[in-house]
Amino acid sequence: MKIQLRRLAMLAPVAAWVGLMALLPATAQAQSRPLRIIVPYAAGGPIDVTARVLAERVRDALGPVIIENKPGGGGTIGADLVAKAAPDGLTLGIAALATHAINPWLYDRMPYDAIADFAPVTQMLRVPNVLVMNTDTARRLDINSLADLIRYAKAHPGRLNYGSGGNGSGGHLAGEMFKAQAGLFAVHIPYNGGNPAQLALLSGQVDFNFDNLATASGNIKSGKLRALAVTTAQRSPALPDTPAVSETLPGFAVDTWWGLVAPAATPKEVVARLNQAFAAALNNPDTRLRFAALMAEPVASSPEQFGSFMKSELAKYEKVVKASGAKVD
Repeated sequence: MKIQLRRLAMLAPVAAWVGLMALLPATAQAQSRPLRIIVPYAAGGPIDVTARVLAERVRDALGPVIIENKPGGGGTIGADLVAKAAPDGLTLGIAALATHAINPWLYDRMPYDAIADFAPVTQMLRVPNVLVMNTDTARRLDINSLADLIRYAKAHPGRLNYGSGGNGSGGHLAGEMFKAQAGLFAVHIPYNGGNPAQLALLSGQVDFNFDNLATASGNIKSGKLRALAVTTAQRSPALPDTPAVSETLPGFAVDTWWGLVAPAATPKEVVARLNQAFAAALNNPDTRLRFAALMAEPVASSPEQFGSFMKSELAKYEKVVKASGAKVD
């Protein structure tokens, strides 16, 4: 009898705590767990690195933050995990150009709706792409500017080619947009990833690429690649002397971007709290300095602004992907 009473006495505080938790809202109970950010790509890339930087910056405001890398399916696997997660404010994910603007038109079947299944929190970053040529190729063909490239391509239809990280990749679609707006033809050569495409350009196997500025900057500085234009609507602070494509082809704009989203049913007040914390982290001078080393520009936005931006990007790439004929089964 004494042993049973002792056991009951030991269990009483536990029972009381369980009873108290049962009376609390689900969101309050959830605060005992850390916030997680699902990155739909492998560790070590720019998206993963920037997510980890922000995770450090918001700890004081939001508590512990863990990063979970869920690569695969061009980012669709990780994005789908976010879409189907509990809307308790403790699961966020990265929405990127591929996962939320390109893949919905590239894949025949998608496990999530890029708009309806997510609650935008804030855009995080944008990174310019840059049209680059092998310096030796540019010198041999006497191409010193974007206008020179367009002029040469029109005078020699099909003689130029460009590489990309694969059919439907950002570099491929930027190339297709460029060809359509400039009214020229160049042969697309897809590679299995961005690194092989860059190696092909450096070795002279292809004539030009639309590459990520963070990836291309080292070879631009060393003189191996010639930067003809950046793809952002305006010139990039990272390459102030390099014109934007839009200066020759008005309206041309291609950014590599990513931001934070939550499951669609996440309460608005929770989204607002998350937005406030991450926007402050993005605007922190030390954070901006760290991102500048990656050629990435922080873009803190309201949930409404990020939502509108994603819708516009989705509509833009519907036309581009369908015109390119790119598909992934």
